[in-house]
Amino acid sequence: DDRPGAIKDIGGEKGLKFQNQSRIMTKSKLLRPFINGKYTSAPAASANIAPKHILLNPTNASPHKYQYHPTPSSQIQQALDCAKTAQQSWASSTSPSHRASILRNAADIMAQNVELLSEMETFDTGRVIRETKYDIEEGIECLNYYAGVGNSLGGNSYNLPGSSSGGGTNNLAYTLREPLGVSVGIGAWNYPLQSALWKSAPSLVFGNSMIFKPSEYTPSTALWLAQCYHEAGLPEGIFQVVLGDKKVGEELVQSNVVAKVSFTGSLDTGKKVYEMASKDMKNVTMELGGKSPLIVFDDADLDNAVAGA
Repeated sequence: DDRPGAIKDIGGEKGLKFQNQSRIMTKSKLLRPFINGKYTSAPAASANIAPKHILLNPTNASPHKYQYHPTPSSQIQQALDCAKTAQQSWASSTSPSHRASILRNAADIMAQNVELLSEMETFDTGRVIRETKYDIEEGIECLNYYAGVGNSLGGNSYNLPGSSSGGGTNNLAYTLREPLGVSVGIGAWNYPLQSALWKSAPSLVFGNSMIFKPSEYTPSTALWLAQCYHEAGLPEGIFQVVLGDKKVGEELVQSNVVAKVSFTGSLDTGKKVYEMASKDMKNVTMELGGKSPLIVFDDADLDNAVAGA
């Protein structure tokens, strides 16, 4: 398959064991956004686009052969339009159990590709294989967990006392859970795939669409996830991935199409995202800063401390 996914060589010749045996691995070295169910075409040489962002090897800061152009405003707007249109049908014409089944399909696909995905995460982040393999296994659990939640979470009903003017006591109030609409996820560099899953799985199973912007330093597995969801049965436009730095994130957060923003990153950047989102009262979730320091004394077991870290 010659789709322009541009993640060749990361998993050697194993490819991706999708259920229909398709692949997103190509010989291209140019990573491309995933918009409306497919990877976008490579920009024309004459196009007025931003310079390429070259990924770096995190172990020695040497350039990778993989690179990408930040997603231009025209494609960001295309993704927003697709997300808005697709979400309306996704919410109204699919049941929570159907959405849950798609998450389970995606979990099954991931389970067939643990080794490949752990290599891709290590390739991007520099973290050791034993850690990234654990991350992938946790990601599979995340999908299955939210598939279960999607099948079980509903509204509530309450019996209310009758009013003196109503003439009765059998009044009933109920709550109805409804999707927010288009959501935006902005991920962190250190847990790229987990970050994408933590944000997308609950959003999708409850009838929202999501545009995800991975860290500009570690975009590979988010692109893999977009194709994985598509292969699992997710309709076009429901999960899309755009590439770039804070300018791309700002354009997404400030869009009036977006109802929800989920951000993982630093405290300073989180404050800026919160300020932008507050201008039209978007729903916001923040995961900010590191909160798990380790203190190692002279008499510590260093091997154990490193393994724990």
